[in-house]
Amino acid sequence: MKFLMRRSYFQDIQLFKFRSTIFWYLALLGALIAAPFFIGTYFTYIFTLVAIYSIVSLGLNILSGFTGQISLGQAAFFAIGAYTSAYLTTKVGISFWLALPAAGLAAAIIGLVVGIPALRLSGLYLAIATMGLAFIIEEVILQWKDVTNGINGMALLRPHLGPVAFDTDQKYYYLSLAFLILFILVAKNLMRTPTGRAFIAVRDSEIAAQAVGINLARYKVWAFIISAFYTGIAGSLFAHFMTFIGPDNFTLLDSIGFLAMIIVGGIASIHGSIYGAAFMTFLPEVIRLAKDYLPPILQEKVGLQAVAYGVILMLFVIFEPMGLYGRWLKIKFYFETFPVYKKETFRRERKFYRSERSR
Repeated sequence: MKFLMRRSYFQDIQLFKFRSTIFWYLALLGALIAAPFFIGTYFTYIFTLVAIYSIVSLGLNILSGFTGQISLGQAAFFAIGAYTSAYLTTKVGISFWLALPAAGLAAAIIGLVVGIPALRLSGLYLAIATMGLAFIIEEVILQWKDVTNGINGMALLRPHLGPVAFDTDQKYYYLSLAFLILFILVAKNLMRTPTGRAFIAVRDSEIAAQAVGINLARYKVWAFIISAFYTGIAGSLFAHFMTFIGPDNFTLLDSIGFLAMIIVGGIASIHGSIYGAAFMTFLPEVIRLAKDYLPPILQEKVGLQAVAYGVILMLFVIFEPMGLYGRWLKIKFYFETFPVYKKETFRRERKFYRSERSR
C-alpha cells in the first residue's frame, strides 16, 4: 500500500500524486493510439463516439456531480453546438476550426441565459426547468427551417487541417481523442482551483458555502456556462463525425442517456465520466448481441433497449451508487488493505444540516 507524506499545499493539489501513475496513464494513451490498428473500422467508430460522449459527460459532471445542479437539458446544448457548427461551415463558409469554438460559445451563452433564472431552483424543479429547455430547442430545430432545415436535417463535411483531412473514422478518432485529453486536463485542473472547490462547497451545503463567503449565484451560473461549453464542443465534433444531423439526434432521451452516463460511471468523478460514456455507448451493442440468445417472443418486442437502460439505472442507484469508478476504488482498496479490509469503510451515511432539513 502506498503512503504519501504531504508537506505542502502544492503537494495536495498536484496532478499526479505518484510517479507510477504517470507511467500507467502513458501506457493507456499508447494503447488508445494503437487501438485503431487492431480493433477494425466498426469499433473505431464506436470508440470515437465514446470520446465525444465523454466530453458531454465531463461537462455534465461538472454541473451535476461537482456543483449539485441536476440537468435534463444537456441534449439541448448538444444540439446548439451541432447546429451552430453545421450552419457556420455549410451556409456561412467558415472553417471548422473557427466554427468549433463558436459552437462552444453559442452553447455557453444559452447556458448563461438558462443559468440565471435557474438560480432560484434546485433539485427536481431545476431538472424540470432544464427539461423544458430540451423541448424548446427541439421545437426550434423543427420550426427554424432557414437555419436548421427542419426535419430534413443538415449534411456536413469532415474537417481538414492543411493537407491533413480527417475523412476516415480512424483519423477522426485521433482528433476526438486529442480533444478528450485536452478537456480531461482542463476539468482536472479546474477542480483544483478555487472555482472548482467552490463548486464542491455549493454542492455539499449552500448554507455553509455562503457562510464562508462563496457567491452562490456566480458559481452556479459559471457551472452552467462551463458545462454548456463542453457539451457544445462535443456537439460540433459529433455533427462533423456523423456528417448528417437531424432532430432525431437531440431528444429528451439523449439527455436522460447523458445523465445515466454519470450515474453509471460515477458522480463527481472525472474517471467515472469516461467509464459511464464507454458503458452506455457499448450497451446497445451488447443488447443487440444478446437478442440472439433470447426467446423469439422477446426478440420481436420493441423498446428492449429502453427497458435495459431502466433496469441498469435502478440497479446502479440501489446497489452501486458510487458507479463503476466507485467499484474500482473498492476493489483497489481491498487488495491494498488485504487481509485487514473492512467492508464498512464505504458504508453510506445520511448527513444533513439541521437548517437544511426542510429543503
